Amino acid sequence: MTGTLVILRHGQSEWNLQNLFTGWHDVSLTDKGVEEAKAAGTTMLAAGLHFDTSHTSLQTRAVVTQNLALRSMDQVWIPVTRNWRLNERHYGALQGLDKKETTEQYGAEQVHAWRRGYDTPPPPVADDSPEHPRNDPRYRLLPPDVLPASECLKDVVARVLPYWYDTIAPELLAGLNVLVTAHGNSLRALLKHLENVSDDDIAEINIPTGAPRKYEFDDALTVTSAEYLGNADEIAAAAAAVAAQAGTT
Repeated sequence: MTGTLVILRHGQSEWNLQNLFTGWHDVSLTDKGVEEAKAAGTTMLAAGLHFDTSHTSLQTRAVVTQNLALRSMDQVWIPVTRNWRLNERHYGALQGLDKKETTEQYGAEQVHAWRRGYDTPPPPVADDSPEHPRNDPRYRLLPPDVLPASECLKDVVARVLPYWYDTIAPELLAGLNVLVTAHGNSLRALLKHLENVSDDDIAEINIPTGAPRKYEFDDALTVTSAEYLGNADEIAAAAAAVAAQAGTT
């Protein structure tokens, strides 16, 4: 039998709270985000989940969320792999900007295309910008030309899927239960692949913070079930709040 996969978006971050485009900028969890992370672990434990291995991005908000969730499950001992391919989408020159103010400046249609369009990247940052990952020591061992100055969701799919095929999928096929704690867009990229969501329809998918989504598979790694764990009304409200952040809907 194949293993079970759970994907978990990090808890609320400081820039989520301020409604800023975050991307690869590293920020901490808010107090609410800490509680969301702990609650996610409690929810997964109540669902009877036990993991064999886990994965996060290289960004603090995902790393800390996973640690807190696993602590709530008394499973902090399981192996953890961190990889840049699970990082949030790089928002280019939008990083650090207020989402609603950006909408007022550029218009709802343009910001919606940048934020939710499948193949429309925002303007890039310069190579010498502090927002370029070339200038972040955690990426110093990666080839410079692999580090993005801006990304659309299509770009994120292209970097997430090799990690899925090379690392996560073999673990599931070996019968391991796997937790992946990452970000709204890297998880949307994975969800798009797993659930065969079209390029157009993925624009309407919003993943709320701190809500575990569980997948079961057949022996060919075709999804047989996918569901959020927790209070359905609260999860739907949280997803709607994500959609409304930029004031384009």
